[in-house]
Amino acid sequence: MAGDRFATEVLRQINRATGKTLRTCPFCSLGMKQFSIPDPPLLLDSCRHCGVVWFDPQEFETVPEGAIEAPDQLILRGREAMVADKVREIGERARADDTTPDEGWKWVAAFVGMPVTLDEPEVTRKPWLTWSLGAAIAVVSLAAFSDLPGAVSHFALIPARPWRLGGFTFISSFFLHAGFWHLVSNLYFFLVFGRKVEDYLGPSKFALLLLLATVAGDVGNVLFEPRLNMPSIGASGGISGVLAFYALAFPNTRLAFFLRFGWIPLPAWGAFALWVLLQIIVAWQQASGVGTVSGLAHLGGALIGFLLWLKWARFKAPVCAADRIGSKS
Repeated sequence: MAGDRFATEVLRQINRATGKTLRTCPFCSLGMKQFSIPDPPLLLDSCRHCGVVWFDPQEFETVPEGAIEAPDQLILRGREAMVADKVREIGERARADDTTPDEGWKWVAAFVGMPVTLDEPEVTRKPWLTWSLGAAIAVVSLAAFSDLPGAVSHFALIPARPWRLGGFTFISSFFLHAGFWHLVSNLYFFLVFGRKVEDYLGPSKFALLLLLATVAGDVGNVLFEPRLNMPSIGASGGISGVLAFYALAFPNTRLAFFLRFGWIPLPAWGAFALWVLLQIIVAWQQASGVGTVSGLAHLGGALIGFLLWLKWARFKAPVCAADRIGSKS
């Protein structure tokens, strides 16, 4: 309607857009970018995921009417648009089929056995709560390493005495870890997946999810751990609730695992299903008095993540790249 000159300027400014807006796209529920054009002076919102520009009513009325093109020009431009769409589709499919990470730190994480994300929606706000809790976990755990036996004896959850310190050990045990690798692995899962769940739920609901999952994991230990004086520490009960919610809220986000023979991609729901099977085995061993990993805490936390997803899930789920293209230790 507006003609080639106006449309070209709009496309140019969309590609340069860096400003964020609090508005979300009605199609995909992701955050939009804000950009301006000089003639006429407009401040517009665009969703780069859907390829849509949003005009407010008063803004749309100021759009100029362009010159009507001849039929042969319209046919030529239509063919050019079809070719451009086909090229973009091929590029998106190629990116979807690529099972290698595009960031250096993900290679490092994968080589030490961690899953990495290949595609997922961008976060629309800063995950301040995730970052703050991650920093608190790191600071408390590192400080406790100077006298870990003393810290565990005072602040770990002990099934035989769950109400010592007025029940505070249900929370204090969350911030303690048995060693450096235990701390690093839990922080990795919390920061990578927690930021997306916080973005989805908002800080208040995210904090409630984490609290209830942590307590549920501890209750699982109290009820079913046969070694009643075995202290339990670690944030993985709460993190398991976050992982469960992530897998259900973003089921088609691809995760990649690096094994000796190459990269193995799995959708988030598939990786989570395998994880649940593993935790059932670990929990059975724990209930038999074997092992030091608490599968009971993991399953208790994951159950809370599942229940809260049923309660809070938006029926219009966020769209990840795969959807757009085709389809307590």
